Amino acid sequence: MLQQYIKGFIEEQKIPGAVIHVQRDMNVLLKQSYGNFTAKDGSTQPITQQTIFDIASLTKVIATLPSALLLLARGEIALDDSVQKFLPKFLHETVTIKNLLQHNSGLQADLSPPVQRDEVRNILEEIYQLKLSYKTGETIVYSDLGMILLGKIIEEVSGKSLNSFADNEIFKPWEMRHTTFNPSKNLLHNIASTELVKGQYVQGEVHDEKAFLLKGVSGSAGLFSCVEDLVKYAQYWLGISKQSIIPSEWMDLCHSHLCQHRGLGFEVWTGKDTVPPCGRRWTVGSFGHTGFTGTSIWLDPKRKLFVVLLTNAVHYGRHFHVKEFRQGVHELVYDIYISN
Repeated sequence: MLQQYIKGFIEEQKIPGAVIHVQRDMNVLLKQSYGNFTAKDGSTQPITQQTIFDIASLTKVIATLPSALLLLARGEIALDDSVQKFLPKFLHETVTIKNLLQHNSGLQADLSPPVQRDEVRNILEEIYQLKLSYKTGETIVYSDLGMILLGKIIEEVSGKSLNSFADNEIFKPWEMRHTTFNPSKNLLHNIASTELVKGQYVQGEVHDEKAFLLKGVSGSAGLFSCVEDLVKYAQYWLGISKQSIIPSEWMDLCHSHLCQHRGLGFEVWTGKDTVPPCGRRWTVGSFGHTGFTGTSIWLDPKRKLFVVLLTNAVHYGRHFHVKEFRQGVHELVYDIYISN
């Protein structure tokens, strides 16, 4: 039933293809790839288990969050540290690192006017000078801008670029060998293209406009990865596989220390408020994140269940059906593998 559901979306050209991995503890329940994409050169390429995707806002929890947790665990930063301590140009001394992680900083969701790929704009300077759009800590407004600032803080504190720090301190120790910013041109044939821009598909370059102007590396977007690496990542978060890079208490805090439906970095299903991408039937306390291009990862710590779902849904433009698709997939996972 689940596979037919995915194939139906492909046949109706709602998505070009997908890769899914469903696992409970050590048991792989489903591991499959579907469909094709049109490459930059116009050729048709299959989507496989080895396909690399622009994971968009999954960057926030795959690269930026673990990098920040590592610095927190080392005592090099603290959750209550002011952003201004590290980025003096930022105007608001009351905004903390915890506010950035919980998306309650007061920063608006995005820059206005929206950034275009062919513009010349100083993204960081614009964010530094923004007025707050609501009182810090008052509510949740999911914001790319706060995570861009957090990426910059990681660079300032570590003395390394975000891509270098994440690669050496997180990805290599966790054996996420295919996860990177600005992938090598040698990998182009294996990277799913995203959106059609000026008559040619974007392939191997970041889809997100702000990250593109930030030379492909930001705390908000820019990362490329594949299902194999994201499965490893999920297993570490659920304790299925053991790691010694980030203390488990810091990882647990990310989905237990809540402000409304946001933990540190992750969205958490509270049983109320907005229904998350996993649907309302998943266990309260399940947590995850999505990416605009069509990627997502969702984890249930009680059942040690997770789903990695990768698709380049923007292939057919930005008016796509990915929210419906994600919820349908996750509800079917629950029906097939949990209810029965």
